[in-house]
Amino acid sequence: MDSVPCLRVSQSHAQQFRKCLQSQGVLDQSLCLLKESDGTVLLPILQSCLSQLDLQFLRAMVSSERTCEIVWSQSSLPSKKERGRTSNKLEKILQQLLEANGERWTEELSRDIPCNFQRHGDLVLLVDNCFSQPLWKKMNQQLWSAVAKGLGAKRLARMSRISRDGFRSPVVTMLLGEHSWVKHVDNGIRYEFDVTKCMFSAGNITEKLRVAEFDCRGETVVDLFAGIGYFTLPYLVHAGATHVHACEWNPDALKALQSNLVANGVFDRCTIHQGDNRQLQLCDVADRVNLGLIPSSEDSWPVACRLLKKTTGGILHIHQNVASPLPNTAAIPAISDATQRVSGKKADREVWQAWADDTANRITSLLKDITGASWITNIQHIEHVKSYAPHIHHVVLDLECRPS
Repeated sequence: MDSVPCLRVSQSHAQQFRKCLQSQGVLDQSLCLLKESDGTVLLPILQSCLSQLDLQFLRAMVSSERTCEIVWSQSSLPSKKERGRTSNKLEKILQQLLEANGERWTEELSRDIPCNFQRHGDLVLLVDNCFSQPLWKKMNQQLWSAVAKGLGAKRLARMSRISRDGFRSPVVTMLLGEHSWVKHVDNGIRYEFDVTKCMFSAGNITEKLRVAEFDCRGETVVDLFAGIGYFTLPYLVHAGATHVHACEWNPDALKALQSNLVANGVFDRCTIHQGDNRQLQLCDVADRVNLGLIPSSEDSWPVACRLLKKTTGGILHIHQNVASPLPNTAAIPAISDATQRVSGKKADREVWQAWADDTANRITSLLKDITGASWITNIQHIEHVKSYAPHIHHVVLDLECRPS
């Protein structure tokens, strides 16, 4: 099953956002919305309308500073007809299982059935807030076989949290099935990875789509934070880069990256560099460097500068979480909500511009220190990717750097 583009919003504002999307004709009304365990809701969007969405406009319309971001959801988003059938089928199978074991079906057990999950081919990944009632443990492996049957899966796994191992590895337990490798299709690109060891970055879909639209023919690109190929593959498959140097230090992500390069037929145009990118020995090779790490890629700015071609320079795509100031509503109590929303939007963009200006100046100084020559930097574009948290925005600076 291919992923579905969705707008992730807070549950308290879900109906307001739904009405806005519906009025704009971008809501996929054939699919159900999906409530997540973190208190957010996924609203399905028509893929053909994805480029039309203006998140800042939507926030202003709803007057919300909470979660509002585009994600490429791997979760099962059945049609409204299918949802009822799937839920009823799973509940019926589980009722039969309990009755066969001399147990009674209760309303508490019904509420303990998963209402959302992720599907990767024949593997279904359950969230941690289901099947928590003690009675389920008595069913042992019979339970997972029944759940798989009810969900139309061959393999089951459960994710509980993200580990703090420096690699953002998921903590996933296989419940049914012999192996944990899965396949996933995103914007026509095939991804393969071990669901127990690697995260699939469903967020940042707008930035991946933007990268896919670049014209990188004849260019050498360096991706300093490659992961399983989130940006490396769009550069190769869609943007047409001549060659990409992909840097990654997580051995599990590296294994998936190698597999994905082969699966998409671009292995011969990519060189993988394992380890900390700050120790990378390459220099003077890049027309373009991707620094796709948040909250900040600042530690890798010096290596990015060394990578740019000394005679012609290139473009740095610098990701950053930028904090906006909190609105001082107490100082101007008579201000209208509409005026406040416009003012907040303008203030955000001013903060992003200030960060971009400062970054451009610092990169200019770094380039002079590293090469011994003067450089000129030009802010080509500031892309707002998503709201990372209240008053914190994930943005990307496209910075052109040329020797003067």
